[in-house]
Amino acid sequence: MTPTITRPASTEFLAIDHVQLGMPPGGDDAARAFYAGALGLAERAPPPGLSGWWFHAGGVELHLNTEEGYRATRRVHPALHVRGLDALVARCAEAGFPVRWDTRYPGRRRCFVSDPFENQLELFEVDEEARREHVGLA
Repeated sequence: MTPTITRPASTEFLAIDHVQLGMPPGGDDAARAFYAGALGLAERAPPPGLSGWWFHAGGVELHLNTEEGYRATRRVHPALHVRGLDALVARCAEAGFPVRWDTRYPGRRRCFVSDPFENQLELFEVDEEARREHVGLA
């Protein structure tokens, strides 16, 4: 039997602050080419005492750190809500990172792209008309 857990009224989850992804040692240039180049995220130095490569734009922050023997998993992935999905998809394709479209989520135009280390990222844009139809508001 699953225990019932009551969340205190004072707890409120606001957003995911960042997602930590892995990469093999020596992947610095490839990380920058994908995250700063193809995705267009800005790179910033981690605070003193922290390590890795940090990329951000708007409210999205992705951190990468090296790991000996790193192996990506295909199911675990961040989903990035964007505006201008077509332009982003074009930049990814031009940089050699093809996307895989997925139409299984009503109300979202979404696709998946893999970074140079086989980390999968979901990119999506809300299709308001399709979303309204899906929830019966059209």
